[in-house]
Order: sequence, then C-alpha cells, then structure tokens
Amino acid sequence: MIDVNKRKAIFLLHNEGMGIREISRKLKVSTNTVGNIIDQKGRLPETIRQDKINVDPELLRKLHTKCDGYVQRIHEILIEEEGILIGYSTLTRNIRELNLGQPKNQRCDQKPDEPGAEMQHDTSPYTVKFGTNRVKVVASIIYMRYSKMRYLKFYHSFNRFAMKCFIHEALTFWGYAAPICIIDNTNLARLRGTGKNAVMAPEMKQFAKQYGFEFICHEVRHSNRKAGNERSFYTVETNFFPGRNFETIEDMNQQAFDWATIRLPNRPVSKTKMIPTKAFEYEQSFLEKLPAYITPPYIAHERGTDQYGYAAVNGNFYWVPGKTRFDVKIVQFCDHLEIYYKRKKLAEYQLPMDGVKNKKFSPKGEPKPKYQPNNRKRPTAGEEKILRSTAPEVDAYLTFVLTMKGKTKHRLIRQLYTLHKKTALSVFAQALKRALKYRIKNVDTIENIIRLLLRQSNYVMPLPQIDEAFTNRPAYLEGRFADEVDLSIYEE
Repeated sequence: MIDVNKRKAIFLLHNEGMGIREISRKLKVSTNTVGNIIDQKGRLPETIRQDKINVDPELLRKLHTKCDGYVQRIHEILIEEEGILIGYSTLTRNIRELNLGQPKNQRCDQKPDEPGAEMQHDTSPYTVKFGTNRVKVVASIIYMRYSKMRYLKFYHSFNRFAMKCFIHEALTFWGYAAPICIIDNTNLARLRGTGKNAVMAPEMKQFAKQYGFEFICHEVRHSNRKAGNERSFYTVETNFFPGRNFETIEDMNQQAFDWATIRLPNRPVSKTKMIPTKAFEYEQSFLEKLPAYITPPYIAHERGTDQYGYAAVNGNFYWVPGKTRFDVKIVQFCDHLEIYYKRKKLAEYQLPMDGVKNKKFSPKGEPKPKYQPNNRKRPTAGEEKILRSTAPEVDAYLTFVLTMKGKTKHRLIRQLYTLHKKTALSVFAQALKRALKYRIKNVDTIENIIRLLLRQSNYVMPLPQIDEAFTNRPAYLEGRFADEVDLSIYEE
C-alpha cells in the first residue's frame, strides 16, 4: 500500500512533466502502480469491504447455544442445513463480533502509587548453576509498591507452607505490612474463583489476618496489575544473576538478601531518583505496624517412634530422647522443628539445608545413637560411580546387569563393590567381561570365575607398595619405646 504523501508526490511530479519511467526509477515504484496513481489523481481509492454473505445474528446465537459453542459444528450446519456457504474465518469473525463464548475483555485499572496502599507477591522459576551443576529454583519476591522495597529468596520447591514462611520472614524483617497484597490467581492462597470473585483458602485468610492484610487476586490476563513485581524479576535477571557465582542455594540466598535489603534500597530509582529506604521511612506511618510477636507458621506432624528411637520427617530421621517407643507430635517451623510428647518438649533440631535427605540427627552434646533408623534408605550411587570408573569392562557389565530396581539392584552393587575391593582390578575386569559374555547375574558365579582365572593363570599376588618414610611418622616414633610384638604364633 502506497501512503498518501507518496501518492501526492507522484501525481505532482507527473503534472510537472516528469515521465512515468523516470518517476518509477526515482521513487522505486513500479510503472503500473505509477500509472494507477496518476489515474486516481494521487488520492487513495475509497474501498469499503462488504461481506457477500450475511448471517442472521439471531441464527448464530441460536446455533451457538445448540452446539455448545463448537464453531466447527456451527459451520457444518450453516452449509448443510441452512444452505449458507460461508467461510470458516468469516464465521469465527462474526461470532467474535457478537461476543459469543468469550468473556468481554476489560481494561486493567491503573492504580496510583499511594503510600501504604498495597504490596505485591509473585514467584518465577529459574535454572541456575551451583558450581558445575544446573539446578531449577523458584524465586519469590514481595514488593512494597510505593517505596519500591523488595525482599527476595530462592527455593528448590515452593508450596503453601513455603509461601507462609517467606511472607512471615519478609514482613517481620520490615516490621510493617500493607493492608492488601496483590497476587495472581495461584492456588497457593486461592480456594476458588478468579479476580474479584476469588475466595481465599481459610488458612491463608487467617494467616494474613495476623499481619493485618488480606490477599487480593488480580483479573485473569491482567498481570500488569502487579507490574512492579514483574519488573522486579527483570531486575533480578539483569542485575542480580550476571557476574555472580553460587555454590549452594544457601549461598545464593545470602547474596540475594544482601542485594535486596542493602544494595537496592539505597540505590536511587532510575526515573524518579527516589531512594527506597527514605521513601519507606515516610511510608511507615501509613502501613500496618506488626505486633511485637507473631507465631511463625508451622506444620504439625503425628509420628511414631521406631524401635531404634527415630522419627521421620521429610525424608530425614530425628532421634527422640527416651527409652520407650511412643507416638510424638513434631512441630515443623520455617527453620527448625520441635518434638513434643504429652505437651512436653523433648528435643529441638535445626532443619537441614534445603534438599538434604536420608540423614539422621541427634541432640548436640549427647552421645550419638548406636543404631541406624529402621527405614533409612541405603543408596548405592557412590559405589556404582566408583565401579564404573574402574574399567570399561566393569562399566559395560553394570549397564547390562542393572535392569532390575529396588533392593535387588542395591544388593547386587554392594556385593560387586565388596568383591572389587578384595580382587585385583585386572582379574576383576576380566571376570566381569566373561560374565557379560555369558549373561551371568549371580555374584557367587562371578567369584567362581575369579577363582578359575587365578588357577589357570598362576596368578601371583602383587607385593604391596610400602612407603619407606613411615619410620619418620609421629605415630611410629611415639611407639618405638613399646615392647616388641610377639609374632611367634604365626610361625607355627
């Protein structure tokens, strides 16, 4: 489409006597187009699209209700039964114009930045590097809209309890809360409904009441309602991640805490040059001041004590003091847990680092329990890794034999690892190569193969390598004054 100004230029150049070919060459327009524009005297042609087929709106509404909104079926009925040859795209356009089956798009309200009016919360997934490993994490940010204060923390997984812990940690750090918290239509806080019709889960409603605020969901597809929080994630991606290295999620959260509570609040906002810390001092008089103490969020677990004195929580095992087996109540807080029996606190433990599983814990300052937990898992990933790195024959055999799962797999790996520790590597690899050839999965048979190989090859046990500098070790020098060991029993 040639714009109006260019059309006028072509027509004026033609009136001044310039030829069509010259106009075409100078303005880079085809000669046919130049001729058409001259015929139209440089004006845009007035063309109004008129649909050749008009469908009665009442008929469309009736068919839409009859066919439950399935446009493909409406199209078939119009052609086969009504005899109206209408294109599918034209039909869908007519249906959209009648607002059939689609909610009316409403504009998002723009709320002014008023001190103490609201705060916003949201999460966003990321993939980051911890050392050399790439790990998925979830970033959680709460944001004071007026003062631009932010609180940032990362989690391996984010659920309703984590949301409670995060908000409690952020608000108690600030000491203030806004009367409303804008969130999206997440089921972490919402029970049913969306937008203004959203109903919050009773436990989340009661949780927010302790801090003097309430959750409000924005309308569907109106994520700009919490644009400040969305912009915060962009700042995380462009200012926090670049140039930083993280070893663990704890290291990452410590850097995020310093960045969000020290660096950002004292940096002027780009457009208004406002400093968040000073704006927050002014905003505090409009916010809800938190009580002196608020009970942290917690989850209560009813657990039994196994025969070795352990209770399991989230994949870890905690020692329960006492000599008898009894059911206990374990109260899990954000950073620690407490064990109770008949309202008496028996023990308190700090929660392990995020992601730690299958570990046992006992009270500090007391002797460690003698036995292992009853249901503690015994993974064999370490033994398998060592075996695979010894020789290609061992790796090939493990690939073949590890088709089973569960206890059978772990028992086999432990047996092979024990056999590897007491057998020379060359003989062990040769035995597994033969076991792979004949599809042998029994460890006793592999031991017999090793014995056969030793007999056939007249194998000589290699002499151990002795470090002659052992006489200079402190332990050797300390024991040189002891009596000589009587080894005569070995000579008989």
